[in-house]
Amino acid sequence: MIAALPMYARPETAGATARLWAAIRAALGEGPAQLTEAPDPWKVWEAPDLLLAQTCGLPYRARLSDRVALVGTPDYGLPGCAPGWYRSVYVTRAGEAARLDARAPRFALNDPLSQSGWAAPAAHFAATGRRFGALTVTGSHAASARAVAEGAADLAALDAQSWRLIARHDPVAEALEVAGATPPSPGLPLITARRDAGRIARAVAAGIAALPPEDRAALDLRGLVAIPAAVYLAQPPAPPLPSA
Repeated sequence: MIAALPMYARPETAGATARLWAAIRAALGEGPAQLTEAPDPWKVWEAPDLLLAQTCGLPYRARLSDRVALVGTPDYGLPGCAPGWYRSVYVTRAGEAARLDARAPRFALNDPLSQSGWAAPAAHFAATGRRFGALTVTGSHAASARAVAEGAADLAALDAQSWRLIARHDPVAEALEVAGATPPSPGLPLITARRDAGRIARAVAAGIAALPPEDRAALDLRGLVAIPAAVYLAQPPAPPLPSA
């Protein structure tokens, strides 16, 4: 069996995440002793023996919805968002937010199949009549933040929980400022390849509740929310990246 919680992984929260999995595993009564680490998350998400993993809303609706069952969506208590929902936070270099509307910003995105890094800002820009300048694919939200801080891009859209953790733990945040946010969308869901998603959801909720307050605070966890698959599937599709 495979279990993985890679989406908000950081060295500073590794201990709390390991204890979260231990609490979920104890409530479930089965599962691997340690979380799986995989450089390619698709090998986890598409594994036939997947017990539990966290994915992004865009991969779920683009490739996974007919292969996995939704377990639930963790609630991180993000400002301006309903429980279990999140948004993209735009970041630019400190002192430059006021000048962004005057030009098409060079944009750093973590992945073309990222809801927060690409799909949400692309839909937001289209709805507000704005356009992107040159696009750079960085591979992660942290790398997008660094690209902006170092002047390789003017703007990036970061998952609001990722930005919260970067602001808390990464000195790069000192060189950045928030320049707005997208409308909220459903947060990063937990999935399973098994049929007993309801039993797994109850174990996840029990595991979160069993965590000591300092671990819940480190992970910003408030609980588990049931967001229907139809809500994820109703989100606008991500446009393809423009060809060079």
